[in-house]
Amino acid sequence: MAMRWFSKSKLPICYSVFLRGLTTRPIRDISLPVKSTVAGFQPDSSQPLSGFRLYHDGRPRGPLWRSRKAIGKEALFVIQGLKRFKEDEEKLQKFMKCHVLRLLKLDMIAVLGELERQEEVALAVKVFRLIQKQEWYKPDVFLYKDLIVALARSKQMDEAMELWESMRKENLFPDSQTYTEVIRGFLKYGSPSDAMNIYEDMKKSPDPPDELPFRILLKGLLPHPLLRNRVKQDFEEIFPDQHVYDPPEEIFGLR
Repeated sequence: MAMRWFSKSKLPICYSVFLRGLTTRPIRDISLPVKSTVAGFQPDSSQPLSGFRLYHDGRPRGPLWRSRKAIGKEALFVIQGLKRFKEDEEKLQKFMKCHVLRLLKLDMIAVLGELERQEEVALAVKVFRLIQKQEWYKPDVFLYKDLIVALARSKQMDEAMELWESMRKENLFPDSQTYTEVIRGFLKYGSPSDAMNIYEDMKKSPDPPDELPFRILLKGLLPHPLLRNRVKQDFEEIFPDQHVYDPPEEIFGLR
């Protein structure tokens, strides 16, 4: 009885009409608001959502990755070859003629900088001398600076002074860091007179001197009171607001 009543009723007709309306009317896309309607809150696409982490491709991040990308494959090959043949002068010169001379300007400078960073200063000097013979070479104080600082830190002061004289012949003055490292190198090398020569050259520089090389000299010249007094007088004239600490003389055996 119930089934017979349901088949005779009008409910199936209404249901079919309802389905027909759904199939004939297109479904419109619902546009979501781009900006949040909540005051004081805006989603940031650069920040990870709560409970999720951003994708990481496994490559190193930071200056290490950028520095390796800056050196080309051919430059890296040249660096490895120079280090491989550095004990054999004949093979080294042949390798430099065949491969180093083929490098472009930026690659050759990159090789120089990487050798300095790896403290291969002897190889760096050879590459620098080769750079000076190129047609595109122009005197650059920064090329000298990094190499002289590397030589001074490794206490190779004779080679550092050769580059220093070459730099001065090209009418280039180093910056305060270069003066500081060379003065420190000569003081560690046990040659205060050479340190004073660099100091006199620093006073002729067109750039105003910094305080650090003065203090390096004042500390390193403690066993040499006459030289130290000269530097102290200049320091007090140039930096009248700064104080110079004079330790007790008996500590250094000056009495």
